[in-house]
Amino acid sequence: MKLLIFGHGYSAQAFVARHGVQFTRIFATTRSAEKMAQMKGVTPLLFPDVGAALAQSDVLLVSAPPDAQGDPVVQALAAQIQHAPVKRIIYLSTVGVYGDHQGAWVDEDTICVPVAGRSHARLAAEEAWTDLAERMNVPLDVLRLSGIYGPGRNALSHLREGTARRIIKPGQVFNRIHVDDIADAVAACLAGGKSGRIYNVTDDEPAPPQDVVVYAAQLLGVEPPPERDFSTTQMTPMARSFYGENKRVSNARIKSDLGFVFNYPTYREGLHALLS
Repeated sequence: MKLLIFGHGYSAQAFVARHGVQFTRIFATTRSAEKMAQMKGVTPLLFPDVGAALAQSDVLLVSAPPDAQGDPVVQALAAQIQHAPVKRIIYLSTVGVYGDHQGAWVDEDTICVPVAGRSHARLAAEEAWTDLAERMNVPLDVLRLSGIYGPGRNALSHLREGTARRIIKPGQVFNRIHVDDIADAVAACLAGGKSGRIYNVTDDEPAPPQDVVVYAAQLLGVEPPPERDFSTTQMTPMARSFYGENKRVSNARIKSDLGFVFNYPTYREGLHALLS
């Protein structure tokens, strides 16, 4: 079985590291010729010149984000993909497509009302891949990911670097997901039959962001940074936009459908493992 990855980013690299051995060959794309030499464990390709690899790939893992013009892979390669021997497609999306639900629980049946422009683009990309997969009669799994953390990208790292902030917005919660759980969720979809569904890939415990910082500080044995009021704290427009959406995301479907067991069901297990 051969795999073609569109977008060799953080999550895709974790999947290759944990599950790449099940493939006889892995191709992965980048837009940067300089990055090709740094891509380990894969055959690097310069997007969109992927015709030869696509013609022999059984599985597509799409990790590349949409841009202002839409999904770059569908736009550039839809015709080639439609005639390729692909048997399954997995698209990595975001829980941002749900929009703001004022702290209420959402699941895969919740109507999407995206707020941010990037989330509108993600939902449009989901729809583009759904249309393409239906034309191909190929199962598509859409994995909606919450805030990703893992090695080098976590509250422990931010505290060590001096960049952690304890921002307080009453009632605000976020879900999170360890990158290893993303990798294992992709593998579970590949092993879980041919249905093809939308799955939220997120932890069990939506929590206030300041709680994560405090817990990380406790693990490191340091004082947490001082509290800052959200309304008066200087933030980038993108960072502030995340606080404009408040929801609790359920992961019940992937557990019931695929029997999926999270390695890190809350941020506590995840940060403890990262500290070790």
